[in-house]
Amino acid sequence: MPFIDVTLVEGRTPEQLRALVTALTEAAATAIDAPRESVRVVLREVPATHWAAGDVTIAERRAPDA
Repeated sequence: MPFIDVTLVEGRTPEQLRALVTALTEAAATAIDAPRESVRVVLREVPATHWAAGDVTIAERRAPDA
């Protein structure tokens, strides 16, 4: 049973998240010949204030004065 765990910054629409689940499921099914119903996908959304690179959060990078 393939298990795909994705972490991304929150802010996508429900439709975008649904499309991602579909695309990941199809990719796993195609790449390793897994039955679609056996593919598990978990999406974890993180606030932009909780994700940083180089000591700068995504929220800080997105700020108008950044």
